[in-house]
Parts: sequence; C-alpha cells; structure tokens
Amino acid sequence: MPEAGRSRRRRVVIVGGGFGGLTAARELRHAEVDVTLVDPMSHHLFQPLLYQLACGGLSTGECATSIRASVKHDGNVSVLMAKATGVDVERRQVILDRGERLDYDSLIMACGAQTSYFGNDEWQDVSYGLKTLADAVQLRNRIYGSFEEAERAEDPAAREQWLTFVVIGGGPTGVELAGELAVITRHTMNGFFTTIQPSQTRVILLDAGERVTAAFSEKLSGKVARYLADLGVTVREGARVTAIDADGVTVQIAGEEQRIAAKTVIWAAGVQAAGFAATLAEACGAETDRAGRVKIDATLTVPGHPEISAIGDATLLQGPDGRPLPGLATVSIQQARHVAKALREGAAGATTPFRYFDKGALAVVGRGRAVCEIRGLKLSGRLAFLTYLTVHMYYLTGGGPGHRVKVLIDWISTRLGDPQNQVIDAGLDYVEHLRPGVSAGA
Repeated sequence: MPEAGRSRRRRVVIVGGGFGGLTAARELRHAEVDVTLVDPMSHHLFQPLLYQLACGGLSTGECATSIRASVKHDGNVSVLMAKATGVDVERRQVILDRGERLDYDSLIMACGAQTSYFGNDEWQDVSYGLKTLADAVQLRNRIYGSFEEAERAEDPAAREQWLTFVVIGGGPTGVELAGELAVITRHTMNGFFTTIQPSQTRVILLDAGERVTAAFSEKLSGKVARYLADLGVTVREGARVTAIDADGVTVQIAGEEQRIAAKTVIWAAGVQAAGFAATLAEACGAETDRAGRVKIDATLTVPGHPEISAIGDATLLQGPDGRPLPGLATVSIQQARHVAKALREGAAGATTPFRYFDKGALAVVGRGRAVCEIRGLKLSGRLAFLTYLTVHMYYLTGGGPGHRVKVLIDWISTRLGDPQNQVIDAGLDYVEHLRPGVSAGA
C-alpha cells in the first residue's frame, strides 16, 4: 500500500444532526478522524420543546440551534446541508441529493423518525403534525388564527368548530400539547377578545389505548388523566380514529362511531423511521420492522457490515427486558457515545454490546405539574415538574449557559400561566394560519 494510503485519516460520515448524530460528531472532535455530518436542515432541533413553540410559549431560536455553530470549534468536523439518498456499500460511499458521493471508512446512520399516519397519508393534508420546526410554527399560526376566525364567525356552530381542538395520541407529546392548550385558553388569553370567551374552548385528547401515557405505571397514568381533567381537557381513551377531514374527526368508541366537529386536528399518534433508514436497509440487505426501523446487532452495527453503525429512533434493538428500546433522546445519546468510543480507539464500529442505562420517563401536564418515573421511583406534581425542568435544561444544546437561562425563564413563566411572557408573535397575515386547501369559510 502506498505511504499516502497508510497515512490517510479515517473518514466518518454521519447521516442526521439530531441528538444521536450531533452527539457522535462532538464525541469524535479529538479523534484522529475526519467527520462529515449530513443533514437536510441547518439546525439541530430540541424536539421535547416543540409543543411550547406550537403554543406560543417559546420562540424558534429557543427550540433549535445551528448545527454549524454547535461544531464550529471542532476542527475535524464539517457539515453538509444535504439529503442522503443512497448508499454504495461496496465502494463505501454515501450518495447525496445532487449526486455527490462521500467516501467513508465508518458510517453512522442517525436519521431519526418522522410522523406516521398508519397508512392514512391523506390525513396529513387535513391535520397538523408536531415533528419539525416548520410543523410547530404552522400549528402555532393555526392555533392563534383559530381564535381570530372564531371572533369573526357569525354562525354559533362555526364558532364552536373554530374553538374545538382535537389532539390524537395520548403519549407524552399529545398530553403535553393538550395540557398547554388548556392553559393558554383558560388562563393566558382571558380578556383578549370581545365576542368569544377563550375559556369556552374545547380541548379533546383521543387515545386508542386503554390509558394515556401507557409507558408509565398505571398509577401515574391515572394521575396524568386527572391532571388533564383538572385543566379542562376531555380525555377519551379507547378511541380509534377512522376518518379526519377539514371539518373534524370520526372516532370509534366501544364499537360506536362518533363525530367531533373541529377545525383544528393535531396528530401526535405515531412515528416511523425516516426514509434513509429504508435506503440503508435495502443497500445492506438488513431487515426492518413495520415502522421502518432497521434491525441492528447488539453492537449497534448493521448485520454483516461492521463499518456501518445505526443509532436512535430509526433502529430496532431489544433491551434487557426483551422490549425494543424506546425512541428517547437519552437512548440516541448513549448509543452515539458507545459508537464514538470505538471509533476513537481505531475500530470501524463498536465491537462490544451496547448497554442502555434507563434514566426513566417524564411528561409535563399543564401548570407546573408533571409525572416522572426513574428506576422504580415514581414522582408527580411539582417535584416531578422540577425534575422535568432539570433534565431538559441539561440536554438543551446551543447558545451556552445564557441560552439555557433564557429558555428556563420563558418556560417557567409560561408553565405558570404568566400572560406577559406568552410569545404570541406568530406574525399572522390574514390567511397564513390556514393550511393550503382549507378555507376560512369552510
């Protein structure tokens, strides 16, 4: 082998700038490798705070930070704002959307997940997701635009439709969003309007399961449901959605179909692996599950390809209890560190099994109350809320300590219902809050 070939630094390509991908890049900043991080977005998104952006409690800059800014001091890391569209496993190249090819010695797939409508993709056009920064901004415009439409509506039935918000999905995202909607309608916006009373807004949470936040114990799930009820949220469990259109939702409860008239329907019910996961699986001959997640080895490598690691929400790996590891930021971060450690030591990928340290689950429910389950310890109320704040501030990236302090101040003020700090700066034009194809007079 030529001398130049022996002295060349190893090349690592990371697809995805979420928690896993960005952590992997930062963990490799002192390694003898050249890292290229590829993501179609220029920002790293802190998804746990998206519901706050959607409800006007935080601004976009408090939920997202520049990927380039995050690695600007890491001399061996470069960033490409591009979409990875293919993998040539024989030549060890990642193919980008303009046809460029990136050579790699090690590849880390960390492309994350996207919204899944369980085969009903047409629902995407008449409902609002909450997975991206654009989703949150669009939903924020819709929420506050709905009150403006209700204020102008002359027909009581139309006014009621504009003042009805349906949230589908009883996981943490759905619960947090429904709780925050109840807070802003019953507390923050009091006295804002002449014709309508925002406190008369209906917030309905639908979940197909037997109980909301099923990842928690039955006791904590019960507390979540009670907290929501205290806020004025109507919780309907065992409610299977059968149709969504521009005027509402059809659900099946106990074998009977019911119709809920609503102009705003929010989908928080399911996710699937991002498209690059299927591309990688096909290229490697790897298996995927129904949600498109790539089945990986215990070492976090794709079977048969020790140089290709896959981490985060786009992967399927069983934990010690036999159940798949959850789609949490803590899982992605720990997996990224596991892979990066091996790469720092000169390996093409990890060769030892990954062990997940379960740090528990948290969900916030309205005005300063939350539930928290950490290694058998079950907390609720204010103490759980403070735990929730501490954990999220710890993982919030970008901007340094001042950024965290600003987010913390705005967040606490909003959670406690302070209208002075409610960021209602959606910048609405007359029709901006209306989705394409949905008319205000519909």
